[in-house]
Amino acid sequence: MALTIEVLGRHNLEDIGRVDGTFVIDAELLLSFEAGSFRQRTIPVNAYTKRYRDADLEELSEYLDTPDHAGFIAYLDGRVAGRLLVRENWNRFALIENIEVDTHCRRRGVGRALMKQAISWAAARRLPGVMLETQSNNVAACRLYESCGFVLGGFDRLLYTGEDPQTTEMALFWYLQIGPDASA
Repeated sequence: MALTIEVLGRHNLEDIGRVDGTFVIDAELLLSFEAGSFRQRTIPVNAYTKRYRDADLEELSEYLDTPDHAGFIAYLDGRVAGRLLVRENWNRFALIENIEVDTHCRRRGVGRALMKQAISWAAARRLPGVMLETQSNNVAACRLYESCGFVLGGFDRLLYTGEDPQTTEMALFWYLQIGPDASA
């Protein structure tokens, strides 16, 4: 198994759209906050399939030749296996805006390799950490972020109600401090 990661450029821009990021949701995290710390438990839900909207080429152009944005594409045995888009956020943390691993390449180290790439990018820029947002029903992604050292920093139970007033989906905000003052 040969896993490589390339910087997103004009030569591989079309590859970013070849990632099938479809995933099955069969559980969600229930969160509570007590005495300064989060508690979570996983509950099963009726399984369904989810896929996020793909970024168009115009949106992706800001990740090309821009010093405060970067994109990475993972290849597994020469096949497109995943993608990650990261930028410097207003709070000086690196913000992972998108990470997807192709449905046929999961559980083979692709997501972890992309996360390491984003952390290295942030460290090279001397940023204090990396942050990202995911949803309470993307349990597999949450477990990956935890295993990479991220901690839950907060949640927003209303963020997605503009799209669906009945949703129970919550936005979860994950952080990894990497600077000299890192305490995580």
